[in-house]
Amino acid sequence: MKHTEFTKIHESLGAKMVPFAGFYMPIQYEGLNVEHEHVRSKVGVFDVSHMGEIYVKGPKALDLVQYITTNDASTLIDGKIQYSCFPNGKGGIVDDFLVYRMKEDFYLLVINAGNIDKDWAWVQEQNKKIGAEIENASGRISQLAVQGPLALKAMQKLTDTPIEDMEYYTHKTIKFAGIDGILFSITGYTGSGGCEIYFYNENAEHIWNAVFEAGKEFDIKPIGLAARDTLRLEMGFCLYGNDIDETTHPLEAGLGWITKFVDHKDFIDKDLYLKIKEEGLSRKLVAFEMIDRGIPRQHYSIVDAEGNEIGKVTSGTQGPSVKKAIGMGYVKTGFTKVGTEIFIQVRDKKIKANVVKLPFYKKS
Repeated sequence: MKHTEFTKIHESLGAKMVPFAGFYMPIQYEGLNVEHEHVRSKVGVFDVSHMGEIYVKGPKALDLVQYITTNDASTLIDGKIQYSCFPNGKGGIVDDFLVYRMKEDFYLLVINAGNIDKDWAWVQEQNKKIGAEIENASGRISQLAVQGPLALKAMQKLTDTPIEDMEYYTHKTIKFAGIDGILFSITGYTGSGGCEIYFYNENAEHIWNAVFEAGKEFDIKPIGLAARDTLRLEMGFCLYGNDIDETTHPLEAGLGWITKFVDHKDFIDKDLYLKIKEEGLSRKLVAFEMIDRGIPRQHYSIVDAEGNEIGKVTSGTQGPSVKKAIGMGYVKTGFTKVGTEIFIQVRDKKIKANVVKLPFYKKS
């Protein structure tokens, strides 16, 4: 079991610690609903140091990034970020991740914790034919996600660089809490605004203390990974291992927008995805809200009015902000239209639900 630099701090704050993606992580402190709503209304801090970081550098850097990812990284300029995924050569997805363009010939890939070893092996294997400079920096870097409507106001106290007006999916390297070379980005996985702060492990305790001191007047709190999951689901963001995996492809997962079939870009599975696009989808990831009482859970069957299986739930919860049971799942294409009535099989009962448009949570 791996530990982040903050394990002792989490334990001292009374966090409930559990194994997660090979790491010993805080799942909650005060309770899921309280923590979820705190991020929606104020500011909360997630330890996301378990995430992985891969550097791609040198004159072949863009060639490698273009070949192994679905999105078009050639459109990035310094300071911009892109959401993308690795196709697995069989139509599935190795992982979804973020591409940061640090400068020309220098990219940072931020990958999922549970996939670090798999992703690194995949990138190494594909790089044999490209020859970029690559480095797995995952073990050296810590990360805090400071999320909520007051997050940037609180963090501005720790830097002279303007950060409150930063655009979504951008980054800067700044002096933060007295330390030079801190990577500061605006991507967010909660739908409530905020930032991510990347730093070397040796600065972890200093950054943590500075962040919480700066946020004290805004009622800053540490938040566990359980609330991170409910926050992201209310926004309809995919979670690897639930909504996408080695058996799903980007087009059926609603990720056609990060799959760029442009002439100047060749990438793994491009021809296969083009064929799927031309032939049409057999299933699609949809969002649904429960009409009848009941909580949808991963792997529950989705059925039609006659009880015929038409798909499976991939994510489901009682949404603390939307005050209703919500979920996502793959269904046959005849059942994907917004407003379509579907049913979730909960033990021996069919529980009625409606296909809806994302996100579930809309800021007032």
